[in-house]
Amino acid sequence: MNAVGQHVPRAVSVTGGAAVRVTRSRRSALWPGIAVVAIVVILGYLPYVVHSGTTTLLVQFFTLLTMASMWNLLAGYAGLVSVGQQAFIGLGSYFVLIGALHGLDPFTALPVAAIGCGVVGLPVWWLVSRLRSGYFAITTWVIASVCELIIIRYPSLGGGTGMLLSGFPDISQTLLNAYIYWTSLAVTVIVLAGVYLLLRSPLGLVLTALRDDETGARSVGATVARAQRLVFIVAAAGCGAAGALLIISQPFVEPTAAFSVQWSAEMIFVTIIGGIGTIEGPILGTIVFFILQQTLSQDGTWYFIILGLVAMAVAIWAPRGLWGLIAERTGIRLFPVGYWLWPAGSTAGPRGLALLRGRGRGRGRGPGRSGAAGALALDDPGRAGPDDLRSGPGDAGPDDFPV
Repeated sequence: MNAVGQHVPRAVSVTGGAAVRVTRSRRSALWPGIAVVAIVVILGYLPYVVHSGTTTLLVQFFTLLTMASMWNLLAGYAGLVSVGQQAFIGLGSYFVLIGALHGLDPFTALPVAAIGCGVVGLPVWWLVSRLRSGYFAITTWVIASVCELIIIRYPSLGGGTGMLLSGFPDISQTLLNAYIYWTSLAVTVIVLAGVYLLLRSPLGLVLTALRDDETGARSVGATVARAQRLVFIVAAAGCGAAGALLIISQPFVEPTAAFSVQWSAEMIFVTIIGGIGTIEGPILGTIVFFILQQTLSQDGTWYFIILGLVAMAVAIWAPRGLWGLIAERTGIRLFPVGYWLWPAGSTAGPRGLALLRGRGRGRGRGPGRSGAAGALALDDPGRAGPDDLRSGPGDAGPDDFPV
C-alpha cells in the first residue's frame, strides 16, 4: 500500500524521538457534533412552527448548499475547477421530469435522477480527464451547453419553452410544501455526511494530498486518477440531486434556466467566501450569500456591486475564506477530517502546543505548520501545504513520520 493510503498511527515519533499522539482536531469535537445534530433536529421541526414562505426560502438555501458542497469537493479537494456543473443540475431536473412523464412520483424520481447523473458523469469524465486548469473549466462549460442544446431538440420534454412537472401526491399544498422541505433537508444532510465520511476515509488522505499538490501526490504513489474519477462522479450525482430539488420545489423546468451558468457562478462565490477546501466553508458561505440576497435583492445594481466587493475583500484579506479566519482563531472544526499531532500524555489545546513547541529541533513557523514549532495539522488548507512537508532546519522531514 502506498504511503498516502496507509492508516495514520495513534502514536508517532517526531523530532528528537519525541512521542506524540494523533487527534482529529485541536479541540474536542463532541460539543460541536451535538450542536450539529441539534440544529438538524430543529430544522426538521420547523414546518410545524413557521409559515410556508420560510420553508420555501430554506429549500432554496439547502439546494444551493448542496451544489456548493459538491463544487467544493470537486475543486477544493480534487483540484478540478469546473464551470460546467450546471450540466448535471439541468439533467437532474429533466430526469425527474422524464420519470414523472412515465408515471413515477417526483419524490421517488429524485434518487433515480441523482444516480442517472452519476452514470452520465462517467463518460463525461472520460472526455475531460486529461484536461486541467482553464482547459478543464471551459470544456465542462461547453459540455453543459451541449446538454442544453440536446434537450431543446426534444418537443416531448417541452423543447425550448419548458414543461410543467406533474405527478405529485394528491395531498394539501401545506403538507406538500412540508414534504418538499423535508426532502431537501434530507438531501443536504446526506450530501454533507457523505462528504464528511469520504474525507475521513483513506481516500480522503489522497484528496488532501491532491488539494495541496497533485504532482507531489503522484510522486508518493497516490491513486490520483481513481480519486478524481470518483469525486467527479459523486459531484455529478450530488448536483443531479440538487437539480431534482429545483424542479420539485418549483415545478416547471426550462432549458435556459436549468442549464444556466449562473448556478456555477453562485457555487463558486459561496465556496470562495466561505472557505474552499473545508466542509464548513460552503455552509458559512451560503448563509452569507442568502443574507446579502435577502437584504439587497431589491437594490438592483447595488446588489451585484456589493456581492463583487465582498468577494474581492475576502479574496484579498481572507484568502482561506471566512471559515478559515474562524478556525484559525478558535481551533473549532465542526467536521474534523484531518489530523493533529500532540505530545504524548498532553491535552489538545494551547498547553499542548507549548509542550510540542518546546521539543523542537529549531525555530519553527507557528501552530498549524509542520515541524516542532507547534501542533502539526495534517489537513489544514492554507496552513499545512506542500512546502510544510519539506525537510529542513526546524522542520519535520519524511523520516520523522514513520507510517
